[in-house]
Amino acid sequence: MRHVVLVGVCLLLAPSSAGAQSRLRTDVDTTVVTVGDRITMTVSVDHDASAQARLPDSLALGSFEVLAARALPLATTDNRTTSAWTLTLAAFELGELEIPSFPVEVVAADGSLESLETDPYDVRVVSVGVDESGEIRDIRGPLGIPISSLVILLWVLVPLLLAALLWVVVRRLRPGGADVSRAALGPLPRPPSEVALEALAALEASPLLERGQVKEYHIAASDILRTYVEARFRIEALEMTTREVLEDLSAVGADASFRVGLRNFLEACDLVKFAKARPDADRSRAVLDLGRRIIVESQPVATATAGAA
Repeated sequence: MRHVVLVGVCLLLAPSSAGAQSRLRTDVDTTVVTVGDRITMTVSVDHDASAQARLPDSLALGSFEVLAARALPLATTDNRTTSAWTLTLAAFELGELEIPSFPVEVVAADGSLESLETDPYDVRVVSVGVDESGEIRDIRGPLGIPISSLVILLWVLVPLLLAALLWVVVRRLRPGGADVSRAALGPLPRPPSEVALEALAALEASPLLERGQVKEYHIAASDILRTYVEARFRIEALEMTTREVLEDLSAVGADASFRVGLRNFLEACDLVKFAKARPDADRSRAVLDLGRRIIVESQPVATATAGAA
């Protein structure tokens, strides 16, 4: 739905304007957008044909970034002309935001100046693909396995288990068998949390932020946490959207506080990856601090206790 608001009343005009007034109108194509979505704002001024209307040289619109400004062809009827512009805006913050007012000037043929000003305009910016209600849905129950399939599975697994047990016994009875078995196993895999924390430390020590590579920095941070989620919860987080990751974590019973922290972390990275936000160095490093806290607090109690010892 398009919203049209008449927002300006002209000031006193010069005598040469014969008492005519200019009229200002704004047209915004939407009042609800997601982060980074484009908003088209049309500003039009109806004025005397001998006058000229102009926008400010620079527009500072608070939380909204002006991506483009384009002048439309003049439309003249009788002694009146309509000057119009389209502004393409975007916001990279969440919540109820405001497009602030800004001045539009009309310069008469004799040089006299008429100043009009738009009214502020409210726009609601919502997150990308996240339920703003904050409700946590119930965990989906386990899928039932037909009894016939279960029986077949047992018939296959029991012989395999017996064969594996027999192999272990034979290997241990052979001289040097136990030592050979341990050597064949190789080193134990490192805990996912240890690998992820080490990767975050390496990213923090990298020169990406000093080089201005903010997007690459946040992509790497997102991949580290997604890799941790894959190893910790056995879901393909690297191939999923943020919303899909959160849904699968809910399905496997991941702790609610972990999901909330991970959502905040991934959304902060997504704003830079997809919405072209450019946080400063301190805010970028704060994202890594959040990632470390998420990893440490999500470790199993036994693992966390052993690490502390």
